[in-house]
Amino acid sequence: MPTVAHLILAYRNPKQLASLVSRLLHPKAEVFIHIDRKADIRVFKAALPNRQDIHFIKKRASINWGGYSMVQATLNAFQEILHCKSYDFVNLMSESDYPLTTPDQLIEFLDQHRNKTFAEFVQEGDPWWAEAKEKLSKYHLVDVRCKGKHQFERLLNGILPQRKVPLGMTIVGRSQWLILCREHVQYIQRFLEDNPVVRRFFRYTWGADEIIFQTILFNSPYKDRLVNNNLRYIDWSEGKSSPKILKTEDLPSLKASQKFYARKFDTDVDHVIMDRIDQWIFRVPQEE
Repeated sequence: MPTVAHLILAYRNPKQLASLVSRLLHPKAEVFIHIDRKADIRVFKAALPNRQDIHFIKKRASINWGGYSMVQATLNAFQEILHCKSYDFVNLMSESDYPLTTPDQLIEFLDQHRNKTFAEFVQEGDPWWAEAKEKLSKYHLVDVRCKGKHQFERLLNGILPQRKVPLGMTIVGRSQWLILCREHVQYIQRFLEDNPVVRRFFRYTWGADEIIFQTILFNSPYKDRLVNNNLRYIDWSEGKSSPKILKTEDLPSLKASQKFYARKFDTDVDHVIMDRIDQWIFRVPQEE
């Protein structure tokens, strides 16, 4: 059976993170957690059991929403995961995710789909591209820390020509959350090391985390092993920059989705929904 490294990006809710981790543990799986460098990691460590299959990423990044820092945090974690054991898959998640399947069911599914990556990616022509063009054609200094950076950003985009995608790559993307097989993680790392022009391009792309990994694999010899399904239920019906926070009323949709995970959950908004999923998936008895 394949082995899985669950990689969770977290920064805000230690208790919710602990609930997620408890549902991922399995003899064939280990959990790796990246805590935003701006957060107090001691609070998160205190919320989780001290186990050999729960790891905290050592090289932490200070993440800015929409910045390349999100990509860098993920790449740092990839590096540590690959040096730990020979996991067959890496499952990239956030602390706002929750499983809609048991660990056994995930392992069985991945055993039938070895050497594949499950990601959401759309090409030009999809409605998502209306906002993607802005992200790609202009300079975005999300991770730059200096006074007047927004004025400087406007100046750059006013005097410089529109940016061009390097290496003639076809851009695809949508959601950053995905399951990658080990070979594809290794390829992504090598590609970025060998092509600094691609790193530079995405460093100034807003929302690079939604694009970079799918684009690299889509333009690689592994394209045919890239499955356009990230196995997540995500509700964008509110038309906002972030998906809808799922509530108890969404449980029927989750049950009908046939997905392996869902997001976003927030126990400060609705803590009951995760209890209902526990009863449904994990047969946890309902409290009186």
